Amino acid sequence: MEDVTVRSAVPARDGRTGPGLPRPAARAPARQPWPLPGTAQAARGVASGLAPVRRALRGGPAGRPRPRVPLVTALALACVLAAGCASTSPGPAGSGHTARAEVTARSLPRVGTVLVNGQGRALYMFVPDNRQKVTCTGVCAATWPPMKLPPGTRPAAGPGVKAALLGSDPDPGGGRVVTYNGWPLYTYTADVQPGQATGQAINLNGGYWYLLRPSGKPLTTGPR
Repeated sequence: MEDVTVRSAVPARDGRTGPGLPRPAARAPARQPWPLPGTAQAARGVASGLAPVRRALRGGPAGRPRPRVPLVTALALACVLAAGCASTSPGPAGSGHTARAEVTARSLPRVGTVLVNGQGRALYMFVPDNRQKVTCTGVCAATWPPMKLPPGTRPAAGPGVKAALLGSDPDPGGGRVVTYNGWPLYTYTADVQPGQATGQAINLNGGYWYLLRPSGKPLTTGPR
């Protein structure tokens, strides 16, 4: 009788089968670390919370950017526009002028009746001008600002002033300066309020300064 040995076919470690080899242990399926419980719901919540931000960045549903003006910029722009409107605001109704240089006569304490501008500030003449040209410029003009004539206008004669004596001279700093009887007219920065005449008969910035009478003659005496 032929001896027959029965060998069980057991898979080898390299995947082959062979006699006497132990069977490999069954492996548990690998566990997935994601998603954790509730992860999908949390992601949806974050996405919904970011939706308004995305819409703001895109400028709206249509994706068009919307120009945004910061509050500070808007306020600054409003101030600039207001200043521009104020600088070009018309004068009295029916005047037809945006601005004008008016010379009028007014009685001031200790000096009597002299020339003043439309704001009531005393007007002075400078002896070195010699009724010929404007010589007060630079630092001098910073202390004694000349009475500028707005472009395209003529000097206006107020009460007590002779219109025939009004005129203008070129200003080396630009524009024109109002004159009266040939004298360029200036204000004085030390006169901080209308009606003051603290610059009368003083020697400053290269010469003497005097107020002018409505007749066109300088007041060469000091305050009484």
